[in-house]
Amino acid sequence: MFPKDKFARVASLYRTAHLYCHEKFHGSSRKTKVVSAGALFLGAFTIGAAGFAPAEPDTSDAPVHAIVKDLALPDLKQQIAQLEERDEHYVNEEKVRAGDTLASLLTRLGVDDDEAASFIKSDTLARAVMQLRAGKRVMARTAEDGELQQLTATLSDGRDGPVNNLVIERTGDKFKATTAPAVLERRIEMRSGQIRSSLFAATDNAQIPDSIATQIVDMFATNINFASDLRRGDRFNVVYETFYNNGEPVRTGRVLAGEFTNAGNTYQAVWFDEPGSKIGGGYYSFDGKSLKKAFLKSPLAFTRISSGFSMRVHPILGIWKQHTGVDFAAPTGTPIHASGDGVVDFVGKQNGYGNIVVIKHWSGYSTAYGHMSRFASGLRKGDKISQGEVIGYVGMTGWATGPHLHYEFRINNVPRNPLSVDVPNAQPLGGNQLARFRAVSTDMNRRLSLLRPVGDGVTLASR
Repeated sequence: MFPKDKFARVASLYRTAHLYCHEKFHGSSRKTKVVSAGALFLGAFTIGAAGFAPAEPDTSDAPVHAIVKDLALPDLKQQIAQLEERDEHYVNEEKVRAGDTLASLLTRLGVDDDEAASFIKSDTLARAVMQLRAGKRVMARTAEDGELQQLTATLSDGRDGPVNNLVIERTGDKFKATTAPAVLERRIEMRSGQIRSSLFAATDNAQIPDSIATQIVDMFATNINFASDLRRGDRFNVVYETFYNNGEPVRTGRVLAGEFTNAGNTYQAVWFDEPGSKIGGGYYSFDGKSLKKAFLKSPLAFTRISSGFSMRVHPILGIWKQHTGVDFAAPTGTPIHASGDGVVDFVGKQNGYGNIVVIKHWSGYSTAYGHMSRFASGLRKGDKISQGEVIGYVGMTGWATGPHLHYEFRINNVPRNPLSVDVPNAQPLGGNQLARFRAVSTDMNRRLSLLRPVGDGVTLASR
């Protein structure tokens, strides 16, 4: 604030300036008077109170230049006429209900078209509409009078088969049905559940598909006997794939990660698939150790043991001789599966073995498969083989009195009994594989942690 004496001097200067302006500029324009008076007052005020900013000029009387242009308004009648000429279409979407007939489904879709109904009943592709499961979605586009223009539906068996879109379309007065592969959208689902009676009852309550429940059993079957070991209060968390088409779930995929707490012990698994690897993926613990056994007990799916790993009288030589493998009797042509991941070390004929394949595994392990009738198509030395892959077919080549597979399990080229040897887990991840795995496992562990109850600690079970 100004001191009183300074304020009085400024007021006096202002009055003097006002009188001067009134006398000097009498008869001038209002604008000139205001500006001149303001200039004098500004000078007076600057003398009395230095530091105040000058006032902005008054632009209220400044000339304004306006541009006026007439714009043509749209012709409303013409627009209405154009709309009336256009064909109107109506789109309806309905879910198939239990007990639906073709007539009831078409009625709900707003279709009133006998020709369309006849075509759907008679055409091989179009008849698939009548076989859709309850819950499947169907979309119809119709004219104003209910004439069908287009009908679409998703065809899927819900498993690993192809997912196709069925399209029934009218062109003129004829119908045509076509199918095309659907472009699926992959989503990641996260669910948790608690055992109260059985695993499948718990997965039903958690809205988890049966195919995912089956994978949970396969993942943890080596640690948990789901027929006798489950306890009321056991918990599980699972992360898995679901594939959608046009917003509709059409297929479940693979379990990506899971954990199961049984009797206070928690077992965990995460899926890892090395891109571009022929060996394929598998489940691992979160520290990168494989949960898969390195070798199958039997390379044949259904068979019987005709000769074990022991001393015996050789059926051809007639002398006592150590039998260095196990013979699995099976019909000629039965597929033979590689018992473990590895690389083909030999494929061809070898003395009494006849047609034989030798696979070299890691850490000095190898397996041999003799008496084959033929090899798998294209099998070559150096090929990478995954566990369970078909490498040949049962036969009786070499020294054999009947069709069977001679299977040997070797450690550092020394035969061992495959039925009693302590089979190790598959080789753990290392190097660049382990680094890529950690990125995957970190993401999955974060997802699983979101499913756990607040304050719930995880006690991992030793394997």
